[in-house]
Amino acid sequence: MAGRRFIVEADGGSRGNPGPAGYGAVVRDSDTGQIIAETAEFIGHATNNVAEYKGLIAGLRAARELDPDTGVDVRMDSKLVVEQMSGRWKIKHPDMQPLAAEARTVLPRSQVTYTWIPRERNKDADRLANEAMDAGRLGRQWEPKVRAAAVSAPVPEEALPAPAAPKAGWAGPADLGTPTTFVLLRHGETPLTPEKRFSGSGGSDPALSEKGLWQAARAAEELAARGTIQAIVSSPMQRTRQTAEAVATRLGFDVRIEEGLRELDFGDWEGLTFAETQERHPEDLAAWLGSAKAKPTGGSESFTTLTHRVGVARDKLLARYSGKTVLVVSHVSPIKTLVRLALGAPPDSLYRMELSAASFCAVQYYADGNASVRLLNDTSHLR
Repeated sequence: MAGRRFIVEADGGSRGNPGPAGYGAVVRDSDTGQIIAETAEFIGHATNNVAEYKGLIAGLRAARELDPDTGVDVRMDSKLVVEQMSGRWKIKHPDMQPLAAEARTVLPRSQVTYTWIPRERNKDADRLANEAMDAGRLGRQWEPKVRAAAVSAPVPEEALPAPAAPKAGWAGPADLGTPTTFVLLRHGETPLTPEKRFSGSGGSDPALSEKGLWQAARAAEELAARGTIQAIVSSPMQRTRQTAEAVATRLGFDVRIEEGLRELDFGDWEGLTFAETQERHPEDLAAWLGSAKAKPTGGSESFTTLTHRVGVARDKLLARYSGKTVLVVSHVSPIKTLVRLALGAPPDSLYRMELSAASFCAVQYYADGNASVRLLNDTSHLR
């Protein structure tokens, strides 16, 4: 097991017990105490105990996203959850048994310890649970935000290439300090791209086509000409790795893989066009277009869960590359989500963005939590 450890603080609440319920959880670096990830969700009508268990599960998943090999110290003010998960109390209630079982599948038991803490020491998780319930009352879902604490611990200078002076187009205002810049590059075309077929993380994982390889090379030339990139991060999918490697070869960098940047799992829609999906799964498609919580037929993720995953990946990169310019090679849904979160736009704004193959977007993040979209769907390098 890796030496690094995380602290997960989780809580849940129900206004009425049972009543409108939500959970919140934070992940802290055990050495510094800094919050490096947050998650919360309104879960509808439920009891306090159900909300507390769901907060635990979400906190463990957030820790696993950061490092699947880490040790986790769970701290909660729920005596019931702590004692049951520690194995000292039996789990008799039928609503609790599947939740406890699910929590145990997130990380091996050997990696997790449980400690009860007073309510006053669990304020951050409690705050997030209440934010989620407040959002639910207004018909919204809680959205993750960039925290100053999450971007205050850059990697050592010697671990990154020497900084290059920013050029026009992606530079931020000097009076706000040095931002962290994500240059977002969608992968080049695959055989499925021109036909506009669903291609997510649960399908055939296609490689770049001949045109896609040409697009990746043109993107590499553009980035080499700009000279601002200091690190390259990619989704684990084949098409993104090929695109990232084309740039890395041109710039002389390594590519770091970030699982959280993978595309949405489209389930039974993989390989289908929109029209084919509408013909075969009309009700599921309508639900998916109408709610961020709906999943594609047979898929494992909704846009709500993807937003959480992408938010965690974003915060990890902001912590690692504070003040740097990073090339992030990903897919339509994660890139649109990063842009949406930076704008503070609603989930349905995803359907109002065009994102071409091998196009560039750019988002800058500041230590005070503000973000600025600097570029969207730039394909000038492909002309």
